Amino acid sequence: MSAGSNDPRRGRRMLLVVAGALALVLAVVAGDRFGARAQARSQQGSQPYIQAYSSIDAGRYLVKVGGCNDCHTPGYMEADGQLPESEWLVGSPLGWRGPWGTTYPPNLRLFVQETPEDLFVQILHTRKVNPPMPWPSVNAMSEADVRSIHRFIKSLGPKGERRPRALGPGEEPEAPYLDMTPHNLPEGAMAAAPFSLPAR
Repeated sequence: MSAGSNDPRRGRRMLLVVAGALALVLAVVAGDRFGARAQARSQQGSQPYIQAYSSIDAGRYLVKVGGCNDCHTPGYMEADGQLPESEWLVGSPLGWRGPWGTTYPPNLRLFVQETPEDLFVQILHTRKVNPPMPWPSVNAMSEADVRSIHRFIKSLGPKGERRPRALGPGEEPEAPYLDMTPHNLPEGAMAAAPFSLPAR
């Protein structure tokens, strides 16, 4: 054994080198995290958005608390929400009929697979048709949250079939539906309601 191997100064120098290397690694990791957060903040601007471990986790949360499954997942409400994610968002054959006609919750699993994320954001921020979808609330969502929803639904993969097309007023549906027609309203109360269907 050489005399230098027991030199306490050498041990201190090695300790300082290791500590310096560790500090550098931690600084790089922290810098990456800080940079990612700063970039996310700059992309969001002043809009609030859900923070989660991942964008997909945020989307899962938004879908669940936003009530998307209530209409777009058959049997979800009847099962008190106890359906596996593999069954979520395949659309429903049960329609909603009102002054606008009859609409059917579409299969979002298929729709998202066919719709690029940027177009999905545009649709959810601008579409106003097909009640009873709560479009005012959806239109007000932050871009980050809309993107998270798209990523979560896309992560589920395609499943199911297309649902019946929307029908206009006076068209008699063949598939089952719930009647949402208002009754006993004062005359003219519905005149200003902006009910509409997409052009076909």
